Amino acid sequence: MNSQYGTLYVVATPIGNLEDMTERGKSVLRDVDCILAEDTRRTQQLLSHYGIRNRLISLHDHNERQKVEQVAEHLRLGQSMALVSDAGTPLISDPGYVLVSELRQQGFSIVTVPGASAITAALSIAGLPTDRFCFEGFLPAKDSARRKKIATLVAEPRTWVFYESSHRIKRCLDDLQALLGDDRQVVICRELTKRFETVLTGSLAQIAQQVSEDSDQSRGEFVVLVAGNPQPTAEIDITSDKLLSLLLPHTSTKVAAQIAAEITGQSKKQLYQKALELKS
Repeated sequence: MNSQYGTLYVVATPIGNLEDMTERGKSVLRDVDCILAEDTRRTQQLLSHYGIRNRLISLHDHNERQKVEQVAEHLRLGQSMALVSDAGTPLISDPGYVLVSELRQQGFSIVTVPGASAITAALSIAGLPTDRFCFEGFLPAKDSARRKKIATLVAEPRTWVFYESSHRIKRCLDDLQALLGDDRQVVICRELTKRFETVLTGSLAQIAQQVSEDSDQSRGEFVVLVAGNPQPTAEIDITSDKLLSLLLPHTSTKVAAQIAAEITGQSKKQLYQKALELKS
């Protein structure tokens, strides 16, 4: 590593409450030669709040790979840079992986400036086991792909955590309930550190009902935590009869057969007939 090169600082920023920015983070953002920002408009608001003036360069999912060499050249010239995302810790379901990976391979110094993260914030208050957990980012946006993903996690023994958006939270809860049953424990952390922060905890049946009955609970940004399977070593058949039996109490025979077909790849017609038999 060349000591004359500049350093890339990966800086965590608040997930909502601006008072959560660390003193070290503010100092780095003030002192570096420029800041790489996912959305320069949002980062400018953050900097203005702290009275920081610095040059911003846009770096997001669509231009990250093209920016690698430009950033590397700045570092070779001895200039230090900071990488921030719109909120929380960069690279955690945010841009930056390509950049950090490439720069590390080239031997540049990369330093973390830790701070807020929605994942750890949610885990710290959820009341679910945190000694082991898995993070799934955002589940797929398409219904069929999301159901398939949930199906792969049915037997997961660890607490699992993912992000969800306001316009999909209801459908996501319906899918979780259909595939995991009514009783699996779930925690929904909404608008963490913000004015309307809420934490809902209970069984999937209870939480799905709460969100359905209160429109405010489907607004904002969500971290969803699901309790791990209490019997991870038990054989779990997520095909055919078992899957249909989980789905039928929550949806029509036609829809249950369609979801089962999407997950298992089996014939929708055959699964529909099987669903009719189970229902009768």
